[in-house]
Formats: sequence, structure tokens, C-alpha cells
Amino acid sequence: MTAPPMPEPSLTADGLACLRGGRLVFAGLSFRLDCGEVLVLTGPNGSGKSSLLRLVAGLVPAFAGRLDWTGAPGSIAYLGHQDAVKPALTVREALRVWAAMAGIAAGEGAVDAAIAAVGLEGLDDLPGRYLSAGQRRRLALARLELGRAALWLLDEPTLGLDAASVARLEGRIARHRAAGGLVMLATHVPLALGDARGLALQDYAAEDLAL
Repeated sequence: MTAPPMPEPSLTADGLACLRGGRLVFAGLSFRLDCGEVLVLTGPNGSGKSSLLRLVAGLVPAFAGRLDWTGAPGSIAYLGHQDAVKPALTVREALRVWAAMAGIAAGEGAVDAAIAAVGLEGLDDLPGRYLSAGQRRRLALARLELGRAALWLLDEPTLGLDAASVARLEGRIARHRAAGGLVMLATHVPLALGDARGLALQDYAAEDLAL
């Protein structure tokens, strides 16, 4: 008997609430994200953009509500505020370590492609301590090329990037969408993302509800 086809990846949130420091950051939050779509999180500092990304990544639990991801386990890539670049590791070594920690069998060809995708060619043997802030951010972004995750969760991905690197990121997001990928991101820098949808976190504020 032939196994039924796997459903296309989608992310559905129903009535999500997030608790941080004994206080509800947001509540009653619902949305759906399908293949090829981008959801841009907006709102003032403290409105819960980072908390929502961490919740979807599985790093923090939801206080209430339901989150349904139909993609394969392990097919979510999360990039937070911190670049997590080890000073002693070279660019190439860092990518090898990240791949191994994620259980990804990434050969040297895949590592080369990841380095090229963020414009770090020629710096692959340079230890992290010698990278500029922008180069460290580009190295962190290179992780997205390893494993081909279906859902990208990006928290301020443009931090430290120059105009050329921002344009390169926009192109990578466009290609990811064209291949059926999904993207959720929070950014204070306007990005050329086509028909991206917005989700205003302040509309779900619950800051006045203490527990």
C-alpha cells in the first residue's frame, strides 16, 4: 500500500497567549501561514514579537491556545537576536558545528554554498573573533542554507547588515518562498518582500493582566 502524501507545510495559531515574567504579553492571537507566505510581525518594543517567534520555535511554551505545524519535525529554523558565533571557531567550523547540532548531514559542498549565499567567500578560515558585527550576522544567516528548513523564524535579521547584505537577504527570502517555504520575521528595517502580510502584536496586548 502506498503511503498517503504528506500535507504541505502550514502553521496555524488559535487563541495563543504568552506569559513572560508573570504577565501576559499577548492573548487571543490567531493566524495561519501557508506555503510561500511571509508574515511580518509589527509592534512596539515589548509587544511580544520576539516572544512569539520563540514560542513558534518551541523554545518557550504557550500559556494558552494551540499551535499546529504540519511540516516535518526539525524543519523549522530560528534566528534570534544573538548571533551565537563562537570566537575560536572559523566560519567553516561554525557551520559544521551548527549542522551537527541540528542533526544535518552537511558536506563541504553544502557548507561552501552556505558561505557563498551570504558573501563570506575568502573568510571561511577566519575565526569568529575577527569578524565584524555584520559578518557575524551574515554567518548566522548562513545557517538557513543548511538543512533546507521549510519555516524560517527571523528576529531582526538585518541587524548589522549593510545595504548589499540586506538586498541579498531579500533575494534569499524570495527564493525560499518560490520553493514553497514559509517565513515569519520581526524587523525594524523595511524589507522588499512583495505581498507579505502583517501581524500587529499590539492588537493582542494583554499587558494590564497580571497573574
